[in-house]
Amino acid sequence: MYKNYSTKILALICLVLLPTLLNFGQARAEQVFIPNYWDEAERFAKPDMKTLPRLRFLTTTDFPPFNFIDRKKRLTGLHVDLARAVCAELDALNRCEIQALPWAELNEALNKGEGEAIIAGIAISPETRKTYDFSRSYLRIPARFVVRKDAKIAGEAYDALFKKKIAVIANSIHANYFAEVFANRTPVEFKTREEALSALQKQEVDAVFSDALSLSFWLASKASSDCCLFLDGAFESEKHFGAGLTVALPKGRQDLVNAMNYALKELNRKGTFAELYLRYFPFGLY
Repeated sequence: MYKNYSTKILALICLVLLPTLLNFGQARAEQVFIPNYWDEAERFAKPDMKTLPRLRFLTTTDFPPFNFIDRKKRLTGLHVDLARAVCAELDALNRCEIQALPWAELNEALNKGEGEAIIAGIAISPETRKTYDFSRSYLRIPARFVVRKDAKIAGEAYDALFKKKIAVIANSIHANYFAEVFANRTPVEFKTREEALSALQKQEVDAVFSDALSLSFWLASKASSDCCLFLDGAFESEKHFGAGLTVALPKGRQDLVNAMNYALKELNRKGTFAELYLRYFPFGLY
């Protein structure tokens, strides 16, 4: 599931780093690629939500920077802001509620009717499709390469990293993807991302291949010592990395699925999602 991305490490980074990062968002808007997964020709009818007493989103506090508790003990994050934006787009802001629960309690709360939607990074799989319906994806977490700045490595990764030492995290989805796409290369495996990045700083490897979310926060943190940068673009694979982040909804509630898809596409069309994306990912994931 998406929430398994080294959440304790990301939580610490977010609490320390996000206040600084948020100031960069607008300044970097023209430099950061904004992902867009919507077909402009596809149309969704605006739903009438007047008969819905409340629009309640359920989330957690342990999936930074998507949902977490900030220094002022407030529930915050991209998912929290996105949920409010969805409510506003559906003219339901005065009936909008966002509640944080432990991960293990989300499904039961939805089944009991204590919420209309879960926005917490539940991955789409054959198993979860038995329990939920899902909105369209609003964000995917791609894989990226990072290299040392002083190595002067540039260009497309496949050629630029030929005969180079590439670090991956053993038994990870990114190691599996690397083995399939870069089949003629033998990576150097590390037990943790931290060990791999430390090896990169020490010039023991030439690049690290992992998820763009963790890497982007590391690049912006003091831990990186401004040593490194992304190489090439993003690598996406639904087979290896999943279908992306979505809103999970009660099974059989097509009205809510339609409402979420309408609101999410409108937020994308109006640039609202881009603003939120830059707020939490000013250095981008792509």
